[in-house]
Order: sequence, then C-alpha cells, then structure tokens
Amino acid sequence: MSTATAVAVFFLIWWVTLFAVLPWGVRSQQEGGEVVPGTDPGAPLVPKLGRKLIWTTLVTCVVFGVLYVAYTERLLTIEEILKPFGLNFNTKY
Repeated sequence: MSTATAVAVFFLIWWVTLFAVLPWGVRSQQEGGEVVPGTDPGAPLVPKLGRKLIWTTLVTCVVFGVLYVAYTERLLTIEEILKPFGLNFNTKY
C-alpha cells in the first residue's frame, strides 16, 4: 500500500469515525436548562470537541491498524470482499 493510499484510507476512516463519536456525551441546552436565545434548544451545551477529536483519532488508529495488518498479511483480499456481492475482480470485460 502506498503512503498516499494509506493516508487517504486513514482520513476516510477518521471522517466516518468522527460522525460516530460526535454524539458521545452530548447534553442539549434544553437538558441543561440554559437555552441561549436565538439558538436551537437541541444544540449541545458543551460540545467538548477537543476530546472528541482525540477519541476519533484513537479509534481510527485502532481500526486502521487492524485493517492494515489484515491487508499486509493477506488476511483480507479484494477478491474475498467482492465475492459475497457476486463480483469478480479478475474478470475482463
């Protein structure tokens, strides 16, 4: 796997993980009883984005590490991934 491909895959995993981590520990303004006029009551009271970015990076490192080892050790191949979908990677059209 080239460095550019590894960086691209890491970024994609990081981006998807970010959206999974964003709702962790969120308390809305309405739940906290401090609704700021002109804002949505469901807006986060304290978003804690720094922690979420750190958690996103940690989770991404674990997921990327597992996938990288599976790829480099040939535990997971493109052919195996495509087979359940009825696709053949080696077919010439």
